[in-house]
Amino acid sequence: MVRLRWYRAAPPPDLPVRQVHGFLFAPDGRAFLRVDGARHGLPGGKRELEDADPAATLRRETWEEVTLEIGAPRYLGYQLVVDGGTHRYAQVRMVALITRIHPVAPDLDNGRTYRRLLVDPRRVGDLLGWGRRGSRQAAAARQRAVVEFALPTLDLPPDGEV
Repeated sequence: MVRLRWYRAAPPPDLPVRQVHGFLFAPDGRAFLRVDGARHGLPGGKRELEDADPAATLRRETWEEVTLEIGAPRYLGYQLVVDGGTHRYAQVRMVALITRIHPVAPDLDNGRTYRRLLVDPRRVGDLLGWGRRGSRQAAAARQRAVVEFALPTLDLPPDGEV
């Protein structure tokens, strides 16, 4: 059984960071979601040897999966994953501002093409379907993005594909 727990602090030094995912925001205040079939998700994935840090992983994965460029990612927190009671690792969550949107292209890793949505950030927790833990992460990301990037919080454009 897999157990998950959300922390707003940095992961302990002895806990390996295996994955990095990002809550991305457009300058108009909407949040970005990657859509695979009927599942909404965040761009991100596994760290690779050439990735200097979690920010490098997020930049690479965002480009590979959804052909977006992002500004400097800000650390948000991590999710502790305990798999079977013996395997423990961190999934880092970051927040970043979308700086450039390129045409849709297949994921460089698996060849899949994802839909790209910009949505009201208050809907992200529900759309991810991660329950209360996911809603807390999405709310923390929205709060951090508003402060870090001076994003608007009222009169957002309607949801739409990019």
